[in-house]
Amino acid sequence: MALDVPLARWLAWRSLRLGLVMLCVAGLAFGLMMLSPIDPIDAYLGPQMAQVSPEQRALIAAQWGFDEPAAVQFGQWLRQLASGELGWSHVYQQPVGDVISLRFQRSFWLLFSAWLLSLVLGVALGIVAGSREGSLLDRLISGYALVTASTPTFWLAILALLLFSVTLGWTPTCCAGPTGVVSRDVTFATRLHHLVLPVTTLALLSMATITLHTRARMVAFMRSDTALHAFAQGASRTDIAWRHGLRHASLPAITLAFASLGELFGGSILVEQVFAYPGLGQATVAAGLRSDVPLLLAIALFTALFVSIGNLTADALARVTDPRIRLAHSP
Repeated sequence: MALDVPLARWLAWRSLRLGLVMLCVAGLAFGLMMLSPIDPIDAYLGPQMAQVSPEQRALIAAQWGFDEPAAVQFGQWLRQLASGELGWSHVYQQPVGDVISLRFQRSFWLLFSAWLLSLVLGVALGIVAGSREGSLLDRLISGYALVTASTPTFWLAILALLLFSVTLGWTPTCCAGPTGVVSRDVTFATRLHHLVLPVTTLALLSMATITLHTRARMVAFMRSDTALHAFAQGASRTDIAWRHGLRHASLPAITLAFASLGELFGGSILVEQVFAYPGLGQATVAAGLRSDVPLLLAIALFTALFVSIGNLTADALARVTDPRIRLAHSP
């Protein structure tokens, strides 16, 4: 089906704005890297730093292009980016594109599983709480969501690790597979076992906002004329909530879930660090601590693209599902 003219114009404008955002993110990330107190060469050399002569340091700086002014370095990086080259990672000794590709494959399943679980549980709990406003169940669910929404990610992750991995021994303590086992020999069930706790931790944090938002929508729906008419016809509260209220509350919740991808990605960085999960978040921290400029710049661009696509999807869903938004943005 062909797009209408206002929607096509809106998509073109958002795509142009996305390009400008990516350029600004690249410039800001590069500027912050130049202001970093960590010397990339010192971080690369590590304990061998004292054994390297000034001449050898100068050769390394020239090889990496760090002997040029910052503006020249940024221009060279942009030219590389335009030609499809993301540079070389000094931390992983691999092309940056390969590092991001491998690491994001692992992070994708963590992010997608947590996103889906938080959406399903958040909508379900929000509908249950909103359809029984003022009840004990509503207070318990709302209290849980409020407490979880204000809980630091790393604190909950450490608590979950100590309880379920260290004390009870139900889940592995780290990594994406057993230590010492080659990746291709790790079974699908084993990978799932290692994902259970990180996914659950990240989902519990992400679902709080969806739960509260869905509850508010359900409370408004249960007070609406539609719900009162259904009550008058003898329909039960549960039937009204799940047959009629689900559609009313789920679409805004899905839109909110897409718009929260940035928050989810930020939480995954801390979760991956706590659980030593070898994903993109852990690579981000390693690149930052060792001042891996090409890798950090590429991750910053990738993250901006990832979050922008989520926001674009959320806005598009809102326009498609809510006629008032389409009319407000029509020329």
